[in-house]
Amino acid sequence: MEKVLIFGHKNPDTDTICSAIAYAELKKSLGVDAEPVRLGEVNGETQYALDYFKTEAPRFIEKAASEAKAVILVDHNEFQQSVEDIKEVSILEVIDHHRIANFETSDPLYYRAEPVGCTATILNKMYKENGVEIKKEVAGLMLSAIISDSLLFKSPTCTEQDIQAAKELAEIAGVNAEEYGLEMLKAGADLSDKTVEQLISLDAKEFPMGTYKVEVAQVNAVDTNDVLAKQTELEEALNKTIAAKNLDLFLLVVTDILNNDSVALAVGSKTEAVEKAFNVTLENKTALLKGVVSRKKQIVPVLTETFNAL
Repeated sequence: MEKVLIFGHKNPDTDTICSAIAYAELKKSLGVDAEPVRLGEVNGETQYALDYFKTEAPRFIEKAASEAKAVILVDHNEFQQSVEDIKEVSILEVIDHHRIANFETSDPLYYRAEPVGCTATILNKMYKENGVEIKKEVAGLMLSAIISDSLLFKSPTCTEQDIQAAKELAEIAGVNAEEYGLEMLKAGADLSDKTVEQLISLDAKEFPMGTYKVEVAQVNAVDTNDVLAKQTELEEALNKTIAAKNLDLFLLVVTDILNNDSVALAVGSKTEAVEKAFNVTLENKTALLKGVVSRKKQIVPVLTETFNAL
């Protein structure tokens, strides 16, 4: 059997990395020659989880077709978020929890998308369905993914299924989910060694919204001022990205992991869409988004609706 590559989106987060590892482990136990790979740098939060559970990060690739004919996508489906040559390989499966957009294949495939807070929650079900036990370290990584995507169960994307899966995985991993989760999130919120370019690309995704191109990046912080103190340099970097990618809007969302609010920094020709979408007034290109922590559920849908109406 030929090798199958499993990967999540560019600018990978904890769910992307950990779900690729977890699903590759499941597929290998079922006789598939599967390898998890990544499409970007490992962030501090994810590295904390990998170190804690003594797991190597998947290797980095830019293109897939030169080494595999078939791939499996986890934690994403939109082609602009995927490997550069995604149209040159066969997509065997998609395991995801996001909207479906900009996606089509020439052949039938196994597609599983569920409205839960994390891909790892779906994978937890799939292990059970296949009668495969989850290894301790893999359970820890899957738990890390759920904690990350749910902001320790506080995000509006978090469902009862995510909470139940986390409880099961924490037991297998032998950790206290709340205590471990807070330390992991704090590790991810340590931005002291990050450059401005890293801050805007750590967790950035590009979205087509109507006839417009929008990029939304999210950074978690214990104190949002740690990021916004660099606003001048941030705007310069954002404007460079806008010019390079021909974007209409770049929205940087700085999320306070302790108070569960976010501050938005909007740059581009269509910043008025942010004001309309969130009913705020941008002052010095920024606005407080009370109670907003989820890009998937609270940011992208309302922005898309607003752009469709422009």
